Amino acid sequence: MLRIIIFFLVIGLIITGILIYPLLNKQRRNRLKRRPFPPLWNAIIENNLPIYLRLSAAERRQLHGHIQVFLAEKQFIGCKGLQVTEEMKVTVAAVACLLLFNERGEYFSKLRSILIYPSTYVVTETVASGDYIVEERRVARLGESWSRDQLVLSWEQVQQDIGNWSDGHNVVLHEFAHQLDQEDGKAEGVPILPRKSDYPVWAQVMAEEYQLLCHDVQQGVKTVMDSYGATNPAEFFAVATETFFEKPQQLLNQHSTLYKLLQRYYQVDPVQWV
Repeated sequence: MLRIIIFFLVIGLIITGILIYPLLNKQRRNRLKRRPFPPLWNAIIENNLPIYLRLSAAERRQLHGHIQVFLAEKQFIGCKGLQVTEEMKVTVAAVACLLLFNERGEYFSKLRSILIYPSTYVVTETVASGDYIVEERRVARLGESWSRDQLVLSWEQVQQDIGNWSDGHNVVLHEFAHQLDQEDGKAEGVPILPRKSDYPVWAQVMAEEYQLLCHDVQQGVKTVMDSYGATNPAEFFAVATETFFEKPQQLLNQHSTLYKLLQRYYQVDPVQWV
């Protein structure tokens, strides 16, 4: 009898913990957001995020809060002898948190660690090149998002991207867009949306725009989005996100339906920051 009572007590505690944890986590995050924002961090963002001073006062306050939570919850690891500095962490956090203005309540939920290499790094890929033929090859990379709990960046590329904000290329925006896409366990260009009714509209617009980009790339037509977006729907979403934040006016002019879809999802209007 005692064993049965203990069993049900343990089950009750587990259920209580599951129910209470989200509330406690939200309270903890709200406390982090209310902390005074360090002047050093503010100076770093002013120097390294070109659009920062164009944000409204309310947007800057919201960004500060997201950065506080992000830096408290994510681990940064230097690779190839790189010493991760405060500037590196705050810069990556500031760019990544631009994707969180819609108050989805999560902070790239699966992500635990951010690995930073000094520059381009090399990985070994296993590729099937034909029936029963598998080969390994060395591939240079600037960043990648893993579906488990890690994201990898080249600091040299991060610096290059923030120095050329309006060129439509940004490794941080790209890889963190993949994190949003991977939150449901699949990388297919469809992040978790607020309502079920949003999915048919998302699917229609993204499929049409993806097919248009593929056609234009095949025909050699100059496109506002990088041709890498024609690789697959997951890469299209990541490239569209880069373009939305870095080349908003051009995207709005040439692909207004796509722009408005991303505007509803991210809950910001980057045209106002240009």
